[in-house]
Amino acid sequence: MADHAGTHPHTAHGSDSLTRSAVSATLHCLTGCAIGEVLGMILATWWGWGNFASIVLAIVLAFFFGYSLTIGPVLRAGVPFRRALPVAFASDTASISVMEIADNAFILIVPGAIDAELGDALFWWSLGVSLIIAFAFALPLNRWLIARGKGHAVVHAYHSH
Repeated sequence: MADHAGTHPHTAHGSDSLTRSAVSATLHCLTGCAIGEVLGMILATWWGWGNFASIVLAIVLAFFFGYSLTIGPVLRAGVPFRRALPVAFASDTASISVMEIADNAFILIVPGAIDAELGDALFWWSLGVSLIIAFAFALPLNRWLIARGKGHAVVHAYHSH
């Protein structure tokens, strides 16, 4: 991957721009994570799967949807799939990983959340709060990565937000 640090200078005047870019990147990753996490938890709960299988399915789907939301615009920019896939991995892996650790840890920490059923307010409340917490953990990471031309900054060579 090319280092795009020189294409995104972040001086004292660019700090607000850096923060806006990090918020945008984090919301982008959160969207994919949320789709996968919510769908995974709903399906696993509906199918009556155990806790471990539920978490694994939610994580797999979070990565799938997170990468899908990144790779789509890169492919539309004319980048071949073999090049687009590593771009998506470089762009989103760290952010999605942090989000998944944070949101699943929260679900496991909240008493009864992992065992809540679809009709329980606890299921939806804990899932929603877990995603907010995931955003809070991933934002500083994304800001740090973008400032160094890494993470979501890699995608900016192919499309803009």
